Amino acid sequence: MARLNDDAQWIILMGFLISFSLFFLAIVINQSTVVGQTTAESVIEFPKNDIRDVRTVILQSQSFSSPEIQKDIEAISLNRKNAIVNWENTTTTSCVTGYSCIRIHYNNGVTEYNENWVSP
Repeated sequence: MARLNDDAQWIILMGFLISFSLFFLAIVINQSTVVGQTTAESVIEFPKNDIRDVRTVILQSQSFSSPEIQKDIEAISLNRKNAIVNWENTTTTSCVTGYSCIRIHYNNGVTEYNENWVSP
């Protein structure tokens, strides 16, 4: 560069600066796209409707209190949704007298959901 005049040196120097700036911006934009994508995927993977459906069926079946119904619900959720569902009626152990308490556990391998449901 010693043989070039001052204008040519500035042109070459600005070319290098612009090239490095574009390279840096490309890396930053690429990383932000990856972060946004994984965040969106985690929101999509949360099975809100599946949990609501299982919860509704469990609460409706509590009036029957049959172990066969509990086994059927667990088998259906495992076969159809690939989710492990367990629940127990905790009215006798850790619940306030006069209330119905149910502990619900849902796990589909990605999402784990636990709920303590209390009703008079």
